[in-house]
Amino acid sequence: MTQNSKYLNVVQLLPALNGGGVERGTLEIAKELVKHGHRSIVISAGGQMVDELINSGSEHIQLNVGRKSPLSLRHIPFLRSLFRQENIDIIHARSRLPAWLTYLAWKKMDEACRPRFITTVHGPYRVNRYSKIMTRGQVVIATSEFILKYITDNYPDVDQNKITLIHRGVSKTEFPFAYRPEEKWLKIWREQHPITLDKFILTMPARVTRWKGHEDFLNILNHLKQQSIPIHGLVVGGSHRRKTAFLKKLKEKTRALGLENEITFLGHRNDIKEIMSISDVVLSLAKEPEAFGRTALEALCLGVPVIAYNHGGAAEVLAEMYPHGCVKPNDTSAVCDKVISFFKQPMSVPDKNFFTLEKMLNDTLTLYCKEPS
Repeated sequence: MTQNSKYLNVVQLLPALNGGGVERGTLEIAKELVKHGHRSIVISAGGQMVDELINSGSEHIQLNVGRKSPLSLRHIPFLRSLFRQENIDIIHARSRLPAWLTYLAWKKMDEACRPRFITTVHGPYRVNRYSKIMTRGQVVIATSEFILKYITDNYPDVDQNKITLIHRGVSKTEFPFAYRPEEKWLKIWREQHPITLDKFILTMPARVTRWKGHEDFLNILNHLKQQSIPIHGLVVGGSHRRKTAFLKKLKEKTRALGLENEITFLGHRNDIKEIMSISDVVLSLAKEPEAFGRTALEALCLGVPVIAYNHGGAAEVLAEMYPHGCVKPNDTSAVCDKVISFFKQPMSVPDKNFFTLEKMLNDTLTLYCKEPS
């Protein structure tokens, strides 16, 4: 059990369960709640991760709390009724619209017996009244020092005493140092992707969207090819069905640069750990600072070198675990120089992790169990 002997009924709300850092963190907390005997409920529009959630012992209520439409306001009475009837102790909103719906349901409840309202700021949202809802929680979780500073800089009227820093974390069991895929996986990979054999593999695990830096990745590959570095780039991540035009543009640019043999667009994959483990370098090239550098952390936990733009959460991860991999944001020439340096003389990754999943889970459940002040 956790530090408090009371069993809790906890609801987490987010738009959907279709993959991503927010979704993964939600499932991790849900699983830990069940492990300690608490009741875990997740409300979302559904998605590919629902089965995993239910199989780990949580409940799922399908409700489109992420739909940006006035019609979503009709969910408020249902949520208020649910919070009352199920004796919910903790409401944890992880996205802006779910937070608004939750807040509007919660604030009309009796203050003496309503649940605690917790929010997590998962990103540097556009600063406005709509985004400010993420600071209205009785407790506000910041996922990195970068996000903590974002909150205090942009919302100076928020009580800093209610902000709690809980870094995201990665399990050393799930991402063990010096991990090597099973021979069966390696055999299939070699058969399906022979073009990657005997190449210096650069992997970019990121959803295909403009701000993640895929165009920089193509420019980097092009420069390295011109320098006669035997590279092959892997893009691991799909594109949203409404944003396929950008993926098409990337493939057109690939052809224009003559990089068809130097890059593979793998789309969404469930074997990202295996792919990163066979990579020589993992790149994090987000054009805008990210809340937390989870992908960079996962790669470093596996012992794979990372080169990342020195901003946001990724900068915090590399500062603690692999400062050799930091480069100035948007400086593709510096990335190329770093790749060439690693190609000529690999820079090993130390076996250490300052951002463990266990710490994140323990800190979050401790916060849930803490009596309101």
